[in-house]
Amino acid sequence: MKATACDLRYHLKSVMESVQRGEDVFITNRGRIKAKIVPVDSPAKESEEENLFVGMWKHRKDMKDVRTYLRQIRRGRFS
Repeated sequence: MKATACDLRYHLKSVMESVQRGEDVFITNRGRIKAKIVPVDSPAKESEEENLFVGMWKHRKDMKDVRTYLRQIRRGRFS
């Protein structure tokens, strides 16, 4: 499928539906192909090992009880 940059701007939903159906979409600007949108083979699920932010503070002893930790932080503001 070919789509112009203007089509991409105003009809993104239909372009994305084409990609979901497995089509390659070529984006043109002034008649020349500038980009290609291709479907992902299989959606990758993020695991805890891949995402660095999941569990990054799980070993901190002061954050075992989150409510207590937040109360201590906010003590100066809400006293």
